[in-house]
Amino acid sequence: MRYKKLVRDKIPEIIRASGKEPVTRVLDDKEYLEELVKKLKEEVNEFTDDHSVEELADIKEVMIAIREALGIHAGELEDVRRTKADKNGRFKKQIYLENVA
Repeated sequence: MRYKKLVRDKIPEIIRASGKEPVTRVLDDKEYLEELVKKLKEEVNEFTDDHSVEELADIKEVMIAIREALGIHAGELEDVRRTKADKNGRFKKQIYLENVA
């Protein structure tokens, strides 16, 4: 079976434990970031179909990996998030903009 996608670190071990042999390679930094973006889209699509905490956790795991791949410290990301929230607000009021007249 062909997968051609980024997988979590322990997946090859899990496959071996099932009696099969995975064929893998380590991505270079550019490929890794590209595959993380694909994985994020995949996980968001899965969350679209299943609003479960497990799917939301998968999205967060990919977001952490992207942040780390870009060399962004968790505190920096949180600072930028807070600044944007202070300036533009959050999403708590559930406002849906129809148009601007």
